[in-house]
Amino acid sequence: MATSDPSGDLTERFIEVAASDLPLHCPMPSMRLWNSHPRVFLPVEAWGQALCPYCGTLYKFKNKPQQ
Repeated sequence: MATSDPSGDLTERFIEVAASDLPLHCPMPSMRLWNSHPRVFLPVEAWGQALCPYCGTLYKFKNKPQQ
């Protein structure tokens, strides 16, 4: 996951995700409620990265999923 400050807020708009995070959606459960938006599922496994259309968070795949 991207670096975060002690309050748990993201200080970067970049999050690395693994196969265990699939299916990927934003916001993720670890994100704070105040900066929430409607849940959107992101096809990160298709291109290795995906950008949330609501908040602009970039998700990058750490490794390819097992097929």
